[in-house]
Amino acid sequence: MLRALAVDDERPSLEELLYLLNADPRIGSAEGAGDATEALRRINRALESGPGGAEAIDVVFLDINMPGLDGLDLARLLTGFAEPPLTVFVTAHEDFAVQAFDLKAVDYVLKPVRKERLAEAVRRAAEQRGATPRITVSEPDPDHLPVELGGVTRFVPVDDITHVEAQGDYARLHTGKGSHLVRIPLSTLEERWRSRGFVRIHRRHLVALRHIGELRLDAGSVSVVVGSEELQVSRRHTRELRDLLMRRP
Repeated sequence: MLRALAVDDERPSLEELLYLLNADPRIGSAEGAGDATEALRRINRALESGPGGAEAIDVVFLDINMPGLDGLDLARLLTGFAEPPLTVFVTAHEDFAVQAFDLKAVDYVLKPVRKERLAEAVRRAAEQRGATPRITVSEPDPDHLPVELGGVTRFVPVDDITHVEAQGDYARLHTGKGSHLVRIPLSTLEERWRSRGFVRIHRRHLVALRHIGELRLDAGSVSVVVGSEELQVSRRHTRELRDLLMRRP
């Protein structure tokens, strides 16, 4: 059973989060803190109590945008402890996901929080604490990739993805209608989608051959035009890309 601390400066959001946590059978106890400073005091007591102590905390569900010490600041402080609690970010802002996972966050849940999505974060935390066996969740449909946007999971058709950009342990999927951040390394998508016509052109970019409109040569440098964007091709990938484009029907 996990012992949880929820941190949010907006009282309605905090109460809703605590309600959902307490309804999860894997949560043994859940308490709240109205700001990061209060949370830090509570976590200090937990660390003094020890992992099996009465004050122990296993996981912190942490908002990011708070006055004073924000959620990212608190998470950075926790990385300095020998045995910190796990961290799950719960926020309305997608933009901080890469920073969050650089800080070893277990998960990144977007507001408004859905019960099913929070349950997945709890599962991941329980798994890391050794409370549940590892369960492999396969992609439900190879032709679509699930992405989360505003607390809603949408399924993006792989054929609509023009190119993918590496952002740390994340990848940003670009389509003609916008972009989506997913927690999948670029190398994983390269392997998964090689047979679907995606090719690595740079350490930071994976491109769908069918969406390449132009191949440009300029003073020895090579680039491709995908939609309205021009992407640089590294020297090591130039020959392979040319060969693939020549064979493209």
